[in-house]
Amino acid sequence: MARVIFYTATTLNGFLADDEDSLDWLFSVPGGEGGDADFHEFLAGIGVLVQGSSTYRWVLEHEDLVAHPEKWPSYYGDRPTWVFSSRDQPIVPGVDIRFASGDVAEVWPQIRDAADGKDVWVVGGGDLAGQFADAGLLDEIRVSVAPATLASGKPLLPRALGADRLELTAVRQAGAFAELTYRVTAAPQD
Repeated sequence: MARVIFYTATTLNGFLADDEDSLDWLFSVPGGEGGDADFHEFLAGIGVLVQGSSTYRWVLEHEDLVAHPEKWPSYYGDRPTWVFSSRDQPIVPGVDIRFASGDVAEVWPQIRDAADGKDVWVVGGGDLAGQFADAGLLDEIRVSVAPATLASGKPLLPRALGADRLELTAVRQAGAFAELTYRVTAAPQD
């Protein structure tokens, strides 16, 4: 059964990006580009990627993927990618990108089926991961905490999830980062 995993990096004070969606803070940290063996092992277990529109636009612009679609497979392979957006987005030629809007629970059966038994990676952003949590679909949060802070920006997870829903299952050091893994349980029913 496919698990939904929100795997991301955050500043020490809980921001994914600055107010302009920049990740310059991340790339200034040694090892901030990722690529360690554990990440490659994680990616091997992923069947589908899910992104919000800001994350998708950042990836496109940062890597100039519309002009250079041949770069996409070196980052994500041939996995289907769902982009949740309420507005039209550019398309990367030759890449399996599927656009959706609205309730993640309504699109979930398609995402799950496309994952073909592998896990689903919520690449970003925090609100999209929160929508999966709200729907009772988020199984794990894996966050790499960087030795950096921002005065303001895009929050890691703009939701209230308490200790009754989060169980710490792993802690490890990955270079300059502290990686924390939490199991997420569904919200108690009223």
